[in-house]
Amino acid sequence: MTAPLHDTGAAEPAAVATPEVPQKAIEGRSPWQIAWLRLKRDKVALAGGVIVLLLILVAIFAPLIVKAFGHPPEELHEDLLDPLLGLPVGDWGGMSGDFLLGIEPVNGRDVFSRIVYGARISLLVAFLSAFVAVSLGTFFGIVAGYFGGWVDAAISRVMDLLLAFPQLLFIIALISVIPNKLWGFEGSGLRIAVLVLVIGFFGWPYIGRIVRGQTLSLREREYVEAARSLGAGRFYILFRELLPNLVAPITVYATLMIPTNVLTEAALSFLGVGVKPPTPSWGETLSTAVRTYEDDPLFMIFPGVAIFITVLAFNLFGDGVRDALDPKGSR
Repeated sequence: MTAPLHDTGAAEPAAVATPEVPQKAIEGRSPWQIAWLRLKRDKVALAGGVIVLLLILVAIFAPLIVKAFGHPPEELHEDLLDPLLGLPVGDWGGMSGDFLLGIEPVNGRDVFSRIVYGARISLLVAFLSAFVAVSLGTFFGIVAGYFGGWVDAAISRVMDLLLAFPQLLFIIALISVIPNKLWGFEGSGLRIAVLVLVIGFFGWPYIGRIVRGQTLSLREREYVEAARSLGAGRFYILFRELLPNLVAPITVYATLMIPTNVLTEAALSFLGVGVKPPTPSWGETLSTAVRTYEDDPLFMIFPGVAIFITVLAFNLFGDGVRDALDPKGSR
C-alpha cells in the first residue's frame, strides 16, 4: 500500500500570538499650532521676539532695575561735571561702576536710568496707539467690507481723507494749543494721552483698508452663506463668523505697526512736542544730545542704539509672524 500524498494526521504548528501594538491616534493641528511650528523654525524671528520680550520686561521693572544698577532718572549730579564746560568729568562720558552709561552734560542725570525709563514711554505710546488703531480699523474695515454700498463708500472716503492728512503737523499744532490740564491729565500724562489718541486715530485707516479687503473676499464664503441661511443676524456674522478669520492679518499688521509708532513718538519728542522734560524719553534725549554731540558723542549714541534695537527687533518678529501666518506670501 502506498502512503498518502498528505499526512493528514500530522499536527499543524500553532500560530504565534503577536502582542497588539496600540495605535497612536492622529491628532489634527489648529492653524495657530501650525503657525507656531513655522515660527519656531525661524531663528531670526525668535531672536527678535526674545529681544521684544526683554524690552517689555525692562519697561515693566524699570524702577527695580534702576534701583539696583543706577540712580533716579531725575536726580542731578552736577558735582560730576566740569564747572566750566558742563561736560562729564572722566572718559567715555563719565562711565563708571556707579554710572554704567555715564551722565548727561549740563545737568548730570544718569543716562542708564533715563534710557531704561525711556523704554516705558516709547513702548506705552506704541502699544496703546496700536490698540486704538487696530480697534478702530477692525471695526470700520469689517463694517465697510460686509455692508458695502453707501456704507463702504462713506468709510472709504474717510480713510482716504485721513491718509492724506499730515499727521505730524497736526500733532505739533494740537500739542501747541492744548491747555496744561485736560480730562484729568496734566504735564507729560496729558501729552502721552494726546499722542496715543492722535497716533492711533490717524493710524486706523491703514489696517482698515486691509480688513475691508479681507472682508470682501470672506463675505461670500460658504460658511457665511450657511449662517445667513440659518437666520443669523448681521452682527453675529460680523463678529462670530468673519472676525475670527481676520485675526491673522490683524495680528501681523499690529506687530508691524508698533515699531512705526515707536519712531513716531521718538520723532515728536525730538521735535519738542512729545513728553515734557524732565520725563525720560529717547527722542527728548536725542534732542538734548544734539547740542553736545561733538564733545560727548556717546550721549547721542545710547538713545539712538536703543531706538534702533527696538525697531529692528519688532520688525524681525513681525516679519516672522507674517511668514508663519501667511506662508504663501513668505520670502
